[in-house]
Amino acid sequence: MTLFVVVIGLIAAVNTNKTSSGYFLATGKMPWYLIGAAFVATSAGSEALVGSIGATYKHGLGIVNWEWWALPTYSLLIIFFVPMYLRNRISTVPEFLKNRYGPVCANIYSVVILFGYIFVFLPPVIWGGSITFSDLTGWDINYVMAGIVLLTASYTLLGGLTSVMWTDAIQLLFLIGGGIVFYFVALNHIPGGWSAMVTATPERFHLVHPPSDPNSPLLGLAVASFGVFLFYQSSNQVMIQRILSARSVWDGMMGVIFAGFVNLIRPTITCLLGLVVYHWLVVMRQGPPLTNPDDAFAVALKAFAPSGLKGIVLGGFLAAIMASISSLVNSISTIFSLDVYKGYISKNAEDKTLVKAGRISGAAALLVGTLISPLAGTVGLFTYFQMGVTYIATPFISVMLLGIFWKRTSYKAAIYGLIGGVIIQIIIVLVFYFLDIELHWLYIGAIAEVLTIVLIILVSLRSESPPVVQTKPYTWNLSWLKVLDDGAERPWYQHVKWWFLLYAITWGIVYWSFR
Repeated sequence: MTLFVVVIGLIAAVNTNKTSSGYFLATGKMPWYLIGAAFVATSAGSEALVGSIGATYKHGLGIVNWEWWALPTYSLLIIFFVPMYLRNRISTVPEFLKNRYGPVCANIYSVVILFGYIFVFLPPVIWGGSITFSDLTGWDINYVMAGIVLLTASYTLLGGLTSVMWTDAIQLLFLIGGGIVFYFVALNHIPGGWSAMVTATPERFHLVHPPSDPNSPLLGLAVASFGVFLFYQSSNQVMIQRILSARSVWDGMMGVIFAGFVNLIRPTITCLLGLVVYHWLVVMRQGPPLTNPDDAFAVALKAFAPSGLKGIVLGGFLAAIMASISSLVNSISTIFSLDVYKGYISKNAEDKTLVKAGRISGAAALLVGTLISPLAGTVGLFTYFQMGVTYIATPFISVMLLGIFWKRTSYKAAIYGLIGGVIIQIIIVLVFYFLDIELHWLYIGAIAEVLTIVLIILVSLRSESPPVVQTKPYTWNLSWLKVLDDGAERPWYQHVKWWFLLYAITWGIVYWSFR
């Protein structure tokens, strides 16, 4: 299975357009189904598998909110961000910040996000996969990490985004197919199945949790839809790059909707096994309770998977890890080459040089991320990833939102927002710490976001208005939704609004059923 994925990646690499556009953005020719598959596969790394299964084992069904709570964020992404990016043919998020505001904003994003990808995003993905394989096979964890990284690098560095997206789609099929079968095989070991688990511990089977819940407060998720969740889906290069490769606005929007449908079944793979393992160990007393929740996935494989299925599940698991790593590496390469190297090191660099710079920077990022990945295991994969993303996101999404919705937002104010937002967030964390106030990090991020937005507004009102020619292309307008594909006529069953409505209804039914 793994060999097949690598071969597909190498075939795609051979057929990739050798220009920088072909390497970094797949020449803007990706259809909706590849975009949606890659959008999901990119976020289905080991922190979403090992980490989420472990968190669900410990805290219950509420952790599934981190998978299912997508409709509010996807709505904002489809309505406001996708049209803006694709209408203006944006290649990277720093390019948007540079065009809308100025070079300093782009530089700050490039530096911070590259740091974040290498030190916050990559380590839990690499570590989570490695500890599982090491535990199940008895192989030395260092050799496991090296093998995963080298396999991923073999096609990612050679073929760029085209290889990444094709392998992502195939890896997602393996992951979902094997994962769903494994979940039902595991559930079959529980006498009475799902109903028995709910009856035994009903308090663990609710999606809707009060605002004070320490793990998944519904109010925290709601405010995060305009903050960290929105940043992750709409302003995070590793995610948005899939949409930037779309052949049309319609394909970009439909890709997001397709990802929404896939996400409705993804918890079967990424979370619900944790509930089965908990019932098996704690309720049925088939083994000692876990001291480290991140071991839940490995326990499930040992306890429930026959040898043949175990190989398929491990193959799908490895595929998911490789998909996340390859996506991160490709985005690191893109930002470094197009925004850092071409912007400041060699402004007249040819395509061949840019692609070479991308490969070198990607390889360097893989090396550094691998070396520091054990750090992620010391705090728990799920917590490490979620908290890290939250603290990175706040300043950027504040500046992005005001840049799209308020034409008065100035270059000076954006700089204040990016730098001041970090300072505001640090102050809030320190104040709560010294006052011994425990608050979920989603609320901390929301408070910091509101204060950062206020700061940006105040500075904008006291500084010179940006020129209309600079703001107009990026200030959202309702007319953007009227023409989804440059005026192309489509039959009613291909209309974005109908598929989005179907997704929204399905999402609502799911939440009502598990409230």
